[in-house]
Amino acid sequence: MRFFKDLSAMSATAGVVAVLVAYSSSVAIVFQAALAFGATPAQVSSWMWALGIGMGLCTALPSLLLRQPVMVAWSTPGAAVLATAGAAGGFSMGEAVGAFMGCALLIILAGATGWFERVMNRIPMAIAAALLAGVLASFGLQAFGAAQHALPLVLSMLGVYLIGRRLVSRYAVLATLLAGIAVAALLGQIKSPGITGLGDALARPVFMTPVFTWQAAVSLALPLFVVTMASQNLPGVAVMRSTGYQMPVSRLITLTGVVTLLLASFGAFALNFSAITAAICMGEEAHPDKARRYTAATVCGLLYVLLGVFGAVIAALLAAFPSALVLAIAGLALLGGIGNGLTQALHEDGTREAALITFLVTLSGVVIAGIGSAFWGVVAGSVALFVQQYGRKTQTANP
Repeated sequence: MRFFKDLSAMSATAGVVAVLVAYSSSVAIVFQAALAFGATPAQVSSWMWALGIGMGLCTALPSLLLRQPVMVAWSTPGAAVLATAGAAGGFSMGEAVGAFMGCALLIILAGATGWFERVMNRIPMAIAAALLAGVLASFGLQAFGAAQHALPLVLSMLGVYLIGRRLVSRYAVLATLLAGIAVAALLGQIKSPGITGLGDALARPVFMTPVFTWQAAVSLALPLFVVTMASQNLPGVAVMRSTGYQMPVSRLITLTGVVTLLLASFGAFALNFSAITAAICMGEEAHPDKARRYTAATVCGLLYVLLGVFGAVIAALLAAFPSALVLAIAGLALLGGIGNGLTQALHEDGTREAALITFLVTLSGVVIAGIGSAFWGVVAGSVALFVQQYGRKTQTANP
């Protein structure tokens, strides 16, 4: 099978790091969202099962079929919206599930009509690259910021990374991850996961009957759809374009909507393109050969499925690693993506300032009307580019 021929330790490591970053950075928010609707422990476990299975299938299968790294994740800002709105509005789990289905139908509509891809095609490459750099740079900042509380761990990981890049560039991230785990263990910072048996680890799907109300549609489904498209799918497509992959965006968005709809009754609230983990699996750190990076995404997808099956143990396992280790490995693994994004964004004089505005607004993390900074970064950069470039050619031609 071609997959096993193309697979390397380098790409497998990228897939593992992507999963580690994806779960550790936002799994707590997903738990909060589930609890906001009064979820029982069994229902929380079902949420993790549905999300893991959904992300895994939407990542691994298209990656294998297209031979390109398709990266799908749950909507982290969507989970934050649900956690806030659920607690404030007093919605039941049934109403939440009905809202998940409503959001899924809107995502299917966006993909089937192709309107989202048409919007993305009109965004200049400099703006898209700046958006990517801004999204990734926040993780770079967090990696070095973690040194304030875990200086020995972060410095040792940075040292191994730099030496690895000099001597064995392909395996620098793997060596850094292993070094981080070893140092954390020596410092006594790795906790016991506290799992007593296989029965405690396996997740079981629980069907939750949907309830459709206009209050939930307005307060949950619409905000969930907006933040998923603006804060997740938008930067996700930007990563694809910036790394040079041309994928059937509309069909893939439709796929995420269909799978969300099928798994909504078990707790899948919204699936979408990823940006952070996509940059890990689409960059040179995954493999020097661009045509073989799909193996990193496939590994990531298979691990998503595995973690979905063992969803009940995810939180315990992730809690065993210190947060500084996760932040450091994520930031170091994304250095190449940040650098490449900035290079593309600032290369042309005519778009440099607009791209810089996009980068800074995105990096700021500002949230306006519940929509994240990725969307507002594109808006700000596009407005700046329009103001600076509109009519310029006409004026030059007619002095």
